[in-house]
Amino acid sequence: MTDGVVGSGINSQGPLLLCSMTNTKVLLLLLLLVGSFAPAAGQLLQNKPTFTRADSLRGGQTPLRTCYDLNYYHLDVKLDPAKRLISGSNLFRYTATQDFTRLQFDLFANLKVEKVLYKGKEVPFTREANAVFVTFPTTIAKGSRDEFTVQYSGNPIVAKKAPWDGGMVFSQDAKGKPWVATACQGTGASIWWPTKDQQADEVDSMLISVSVPNGLKNVSNGRLRKVTKLKGGYTRFDWAVRNPINNYAVALNVGDYQHFSGGTYAGEKGPLTLDYWVLPENLAKAKKQFAANVQPMLKSMEHWFGPYPWYEDGYKLVDAPHLGMEHQSAVAYGNKYQNGYLGRDRSNTGWGDKWDFIIIHESGHEWFGNNITTQDIADMWVHESFTTYSEALFVESQFGKQAGQEYIHGQRRNIQNDASIIGPYGVNQEGSGDMYDKGSNLLNMLRTVINDDAKWRQLLRGLSSTFYHQTVTGQQVIEYFNRESRKDLTKIFDQYLRHASIPTLEVRFENGQTIARWISNVPGFDMPVRLRVKGGEYQFIPLTTKFEPIKQLAGATKETLEVDTFNYYIGVLIN
Repeated sequence: MTDGVVGSGINSQGPLLLCSMTNTKVLLLLLLLVGSFAPAAGQLLQNKPTFTRADSLRGGQTPLRTCYDLNYYHLDVKLDPAKRLISGSNLFRYTATQDFTRLQFDLFANLKVEKVLYKGKEVPFTREANAVFVTFPTTIAKGSRDEFTVQYSGNPIVAKKAPWDGGMVFSQDAKGKPWVATACQGTGASIWWPTKDQQADEVDSMLISVSVPNGLKNVSNGRLRKVTKLKGGYTRFDWAVRNPINNYAVALNVGDYQHFSGGTYAGEKGPLTLDYWVLPENLAKAKKQFAANVQPMLKSMEHWFGPYPWYEDGYKLVDAPHLGMEHQSAVAYGNKYQNGYLGRDRSNTGWGDKWDFIIIHESGHEWFGNNITTQDIADMWVHESFTTYSEALFVESQFGKQAGQEYIHGQRRNIQNDASIIGPYGVNQEGSGDMYDKGSNLLNMLRTVINDDAKWRQLLRGLSSTFYHQTVTGQQVIEYFNRESRKDLTKIFDQYLRHASIPTLEVRFENGQTIARWISNVPGFDMPVRLRVKGGEYQFIPLTTKFEPIKQLAGATKETLEVDTFNYYIGVLIN
């Protein structure tokens, strides 16, 4: 999704937390202790969200969804911007994973299903909430390849504040010509086209055909294969996607676009084409801004995460009438051709205003969100934590490791510590917006714990190759890090992903000894932490939730003990 401010409603103006301290002598107030962070049991019951059957139909993996594996879509639609009307069809081509006579696809209830065609004949369907259930005349046998077509029409929901909410955006360019785009992550792609609207099953390839009034162009994912003049004053644009693509990344962008080439990037898999589609009034600004940011971004991302995942489909930036979205191979851009996030540095460190936030962040999603896609939106942290972390790695690539570490530290000002980062499964519900900046800081702590930058880079690149073009669970990602790092990091992940609070390091000086432990929501929490006596070298001290003597820090006192709170996002209590 878009960045922490755009995508999940993080309050980027949030207070700088006490636990973001850099002075290790500062004592955290007791409210930072685990017990003070956690709401009372009664509060938990009161605040527990209530989910409906509609939520389960949207987010669940029922047999009516898992019975068929998507192979190919042909989305063929006509857009009338003046009437805000969309009409057309989508061909579903699939392989049956079991015998069935009935399946589910999804389309928002305000859009009309005109008919469902199977082998040239209409077949019956029913609707419930935003789900559509199709009944076939005979059993579809396991292993067979088959297809059906949905014809539909209607006025899609208009996004009021895209991309924070989902829908279609209707705007105008400087000359008053229509400028239309889609942005639907979270809400769902079925807000504007019929699809199996969940992330676990990505279609293998796709043809996107969009007909628009003459004088306008449509830009979608993949490569432009054909432009056809139609009767009635319309032109059809056919875009072919050769790689797997998730539903919310499928995009429609309609406007009086001007195209220019950014040349090619000499990447790890050969030359990568760079194409840009912008409004005429933005052409000069776009040439300058894109040239300054795109190739350095690709160099950094490929260094840390491996090859760009969509060489066959190319890389595009497309002018959008909203802030931005990670539409695969057609990244939506709306940052007004300025550095920072709408001109400001979200980290407040000075490093974030030296580059265009939307280009870097949304392009980072090509690796996390598009290449690696979570099966359930509850695990959206995999998309957003890694992509937010990619910003810091970009800073490191451009300005050095210390700059990247300072940028990550600055991200803490946006953290709320309000709820679990992992959301409830099966109901299309994300977790806390802390998945962005808190997730980024978690990853940086893992890098610190592993204490081998070459190995860390290998882990990140291996993650992209291991799950290349796949859908995953968050648990698979955690297991990957455990296996490849040869460290059990599960309890660290659990504390930061499943609990609102952060762990607190408690240090006591008793009877001439320095003893310490972790206070954590996770039983048996263990994480080595870097400690030192002032003026000395940091040492990794393994600690658990039980008090243990720290013999490596002979002579430490309350005044001389220093905790590495620059690289560790933790609370500290010294007695």
